[in-house]
Amino acid sequence: MSILLYILVGIVVLILVLALIAPKSYNVSRSIEIAQPKAKVFENLRFLKNQDAWSPWNKKDPNMEKKFTGTDGEVGATSYWNGNKDVGEGEQELTKIVDGERIESELRFLKPWKSTSDAYFITEEVEGENTKVTWGFSGKNKFPTSIFMLFMNMDKAVGGDFEEGLASLKSVLEE
Repeated sequence: MSILLYILVGIVVLILVLALIAPKSYNVSRSIEIAQPKAKVFENLRFLKNQDAWSPWNKKDPNMEKKFTGTDGEVGATSYWNGNKDVGEGEQELTKIVDGERIESELRFLKPWKSTSDAYFITEEVEGENTKVTWGFSGKNKFPTSIFMLFMNMDKAVGGDFEEGLASLKSVLEE
C-alpha cells in the first residue's frame, strides 16, 4: 500500500512541476509582401468570406459546412465552420477594425478541443505600391492543456499554415 501511495504522490508532484514550467501563452505570426496598394489588400482582408479563396484550411476541406452571420467586413461578423479532422469546428468573430491598419478577431475552436485565441492581420505600406501583411494569433495555455504544450510547438504546428495561406493570398491579390 505504501508503494502505491509513493507512486501516487510522485505522479501528483510530476504534474505540478510540469504545470509550473509549461508555457502559459503562445504567439505565432508570419508576414509576406504583396505587390498591391495597402488599401486594396486591407479591403480584401476585412471580409471573412474572402478567406475562402486563400485559406489553407479551406483547401484541407473544401466541403466543410460554413455559415456567416452579421455584416461581413464589420465588427461582429462571424464565420462558423464544421469540417473534417484537419479543420475541426469553430468560429471566427471580427472584434476590432482599425481602418487600413489592423483587423482583430476572436477564434473559438470547438473541436477537436475547445480553446479561444486572438487573431489579427496587420497591413503596412512598404516601398512603392507594396504592402506587408502580418497574420498572427495568440492565446493563453490553461492547465492542463499547458502541459501538452511542452511537447507541441505551436509555431511549427500553425506557422506553416500561415505561410501557405499568405502565399495563396499573395497569388490571389497579384493576379
